[in-house]
Amino acid sequence: MTRYVIPENSLSTEQSDMSELKLPAPETQMVTQWKIACDGDDAGGMGHPRVWLAISPVTGFVDCGYCDKRFVIDRDRAHDDDH
Repeated sequence: MTRYVIPENSLSTEQSDMSELKLPAPETQMVTQWKIACDGDDAGGMGHPRVWLAISPVTGFVDCGYCDKRFVIDRDRAHDDDH
């Protein structure tokens, strides 16, 4: 027989602002291209497979799914990736 325990103060995901649950990015880098590549920190031994990320024009940033590094677009200096 399986028994389920329901805590008195459950961890609800029904909060109005989910951003409160996220930790800040461990590293943030300003970039001038809307598409960037991330392969982690090879110098620190924290590398990962290279991934290409596209920065959303709405948010102005993208987080790497492997290392959580945040890439923030410098809108004043941003240019298309065709250069």
